[in-house]
Amino acid sequence: MNFSAPVKTPPVPTPAQPALALVGCGYWGRNLARNFQALGALHTLCDMNESLLDGFDSGYEGVKKCTDVDRVLADPAIRQIAIASPASTHFSLAQAALAAGKDVFVEKPLCLEPEQGLLLAQESSRKGLILMVGHLLQYHPCIGALQALVASGELGRLFYVTSNRLHLGRIRREENALWSFAPHDISVILSLAGHRVPDWVQCTGDCYLTPGVHDTTLTSLRFVGGFRAHIYVSWLNPFKEQKLTVVGSQGMVVFDDTQPWESKLRLHRHYLTWERGELPVPNTTRNCEYLKVEEVEPLSNECRHFLDCCATRTPPRTDAMEGVRVLRVLEAAQKSLLDEGTPTSLSAAPAHPTGGPSPYIHPSAVVDPGATLGPGSKVWHFAHVCQGAVIGERCILGQNTFVAGGARLGNNVKVQNNVAVYSGVTIEDDVFLGPSCVLTNVTNPRSQVNRQSIYERIVIRRGATVGANATLVPGVILGRYSFVAAGAVVTRSAPDYAFLVGAPARQKGWMSRHGHLLKPDPDGILRCPESGLRYQEAQPGRLHCLDLDEEAPLPESMRLGRLAYDDFKSAGPAT
Repeated sequence: MNFSAPVKTPPVPTPAQPALALVGCGYWGRNLARNFQALGALHTLCDMNESLLDGFDSGYEGVKKCTDVDRVLADPAIRQIAIASPASTHFSLAQAALAAGKDVFVEKPLCLEPEQGLLLAQESSRKGLILMVGHLLQYHPCIGALQALVASGELGRLFYVTSNRLHLGRIRREENALWSFAPHDISVILSLAGHRVPDWVQCTGDCYLTPGVHDTTLTSLRFVGGFRAHIYVSWLNPFKEQKLTVVGSQGMVVFDDTQPWESKLRLHRHYLTWERGELPVPNTTRNCEYLKVEEVEPLSNECRHFLDCCATRTPPRTDAMEGVRVLRVLEAAQKSLLDEGTPTSLSAAPAHPTGGPSPYIHPSAVVDPGATLGPGSKVWHFAHVCQGAVIGERCILGQNTFVAGGARLGNNVKVQNNVAVYSGVTIEDDVFLGPSCVLTNVTNPRSQVNRQSIYERIVIRRGATVGANATLVPGVILGRYSFVAAGAVVTRSAPDYAFLVGAPARQKGWMSRHGHLLKPDPDGILRCPESGLRYQEAQPGRLHCLDLDEEAPLPESMRLGRLAYDDFKSAGPAT
């Protein structure tokens, strides 16, 4: 994985130079216009309906108005496009905006088909552009607090989520209640499920007011591991309800968005007691705790987040692939709805924009917005990846691991439980970090002396192994395929293939790419007993492989282990 190649991005405008155009100034567009204007970002309002544009006078002085979207796309002063037009136009407008080199915000849904969403994700990734979906609920402070509760493990193992979004309100004819109301809730539920899609979706409903347009739907999602979710949406209901309930083994949380701010989020701890350790009994003495959350308009948070991502070139919380996952669930639900509730399978994962499946994040893990996870990577229980961290493809971060914002991991890195990777650490491809090993970045730490600006580096080259409970002091470089034994304390840099033991660590020989101690033949050639690869010490203190290019990965045929370590003692040398 190349960390040195710069990402080409469009220049970021200063706050004194508004650079955002809003395309679509109708019902929801007016809200976006108000927030982007308050943030000092609004450059142009664009809508084919001139009467809508005429309604933007007071408070929008200096903002240009336009009915031709092609003029907007061609304007070099406009660097960001926000799209709030009808959903059927989202794909073509977003595609055109990306082709013009603009960062793009698209109101939900991203588009109408997952395949179209994936094309947009691939294009934005290829061009280094920001593409964000307006899943507003993700930017509600109460949802952020709820997600943090789940991530902390305070609710225990998640059982299920229910979401009711009901109203006797604006009745649509261009889209049904599922596509109009459910995307926000689906987005939140997928985040609670570790940013993964369910394996099974079922949806029922009916059309009461307009033929072919479902006024009410009930959707069930089933995830691998037993976690479930139920989403009930309707615009044909005598009262308004916007309520999300999360139930876990140790607690329940209710988010009721119709309540006053101080009463929106309530927590029920330890709602059960267990008689004789096996019979669940409701805990009637439990207290309802209202959680204090800072009052901020979610739409303001969302618009600010988009502008921040454009300025810092960090991926949005609701990026294109998040939008694709929501689209896959909506598409499966729509298929089930039209098939009288027959369940739809979602077992196949879509490709990530750069190839491979999307990353998996356990519900108890925290991955901050702005962290980069490569396709196929997995983040397990109670892990934390900070903003600015770069994780490559097919990496595994075990339970209770931590990756700081300045750390970089290559592809296929295995980080076992209880390992912290701090700023200043660079880890290349195919590295293995054993449980509870320690990577430091300050030689002489003092609590009273802040040395964050002068962190010392640790570099672990490709294919190296650091054993359980081993310690690397600041400044060391571990050579390619070096092997640090469990409990060793490495105080000096080590060459390629070195085998290090003890405290302080000393080199005790050479290790092969397959992790075997090498012994020389009479002719001075060292042969790996597992692979048969030959090595030679061409000069004192420097080993190289005779059969493979040092820069080449292992051939596919050599990547599968077939015998346990002790078996090679009796199997004899490989041939």
